[in-house]
Amino acid sequence: MTTNSKAQTIRPDSKITRGDFWSCFFRSLTLDSSWNYERMQNLAFAYMMSPIIRRLYSDDEQARIAALERHLEFMSVTPHISTLLVGIAGAMEEENSKNPDFDPRSISAVKSSLMGPMAGIGDSFFWGTLKVIAAGVGIALSMNGNIAGPIAFLLIINIPHFLLRYFALEQGFKAGSQFFKDLSSTGLIQKITTAASMLGLMVIGGMTATNIWFELPTMIGSGDFVEPLQGYIDQIMPAFFPMAFFVLMYWLLGKKIKTTTILVAVFVICIALCGLGVL
Repeated sequence: MTTNSKAQTIRPDSKITRGDFWSCFFRSLTLDSSWNYERMQNLAFAYMMSPIIRRLYSDDEQARIAALERHLEFMSVTPHISTLLVGIAGAMEEENSKNPDFDPRSISAVKSSLMGPMAGIGDSFFWGTLKVIAAGVGIALSMNGNIAGPIAFLLIINIPHFLLRYFALEQGFKAGSQFFKDLSSTGLIQKITTAASMLGLMVIGGMTATNIWFELPTMIGSGDFVEPLQGYIDQIMPAFFPMAFFVLMYWLLGKKIKTTTILVAVFVICIALCGLGVL
């Protein structure tokens, strides 16, 4: 890195400063704040890109307008790794500002082609895996009255989240669109997606067995040999009822029954069965 007369830049050959870098970083935390049904995250994405646009096209108002219009197009990506797309788009905008033969339409094309794979990776890892693990740890601690439960939940999610947000922005600026092309050519994206999906399914399966509670009060036997029926069922197949209820809910959702309807029905049925002494 070098230092110019005003500020330190992210690369020796770049006009983008570390101040612009941190502006994009903190603005990326607002990505879902202006979500809309038409273009989803486009307003916040343009807000994230505006420090770079002002820096690169400081003397050309028409170029600034055109750049902002480019980044007001449709945008939908996992917020945690959105900075990689910002860095790549920023690097391409800088190339556009330097090279008169550069086609600015390629910036929109690259964004459109990358947001799908990036969202697939990000959603699988953060929403499908990490959030589930964090919730499982947090709930397990909180059920015992441990204040570390919510703290663990926040730390498990946010430590990798902020590290990846920073790293993705830095690598995006440094390598531009070539970064993701190189990653795609190795097949690493598919491997990460598959591994994250497998881990998420295993975690969900574990949470199904531990966080869905059901116990039959029915007793069988006579005299001193009376035993709860639930004990025999657990010996044959532990966590049978949690698994059965999970499968039932999954089947109902597959039938396009609304989650609100299922939730209300579960409440009503459970209250009725408890009142009858079945549960």
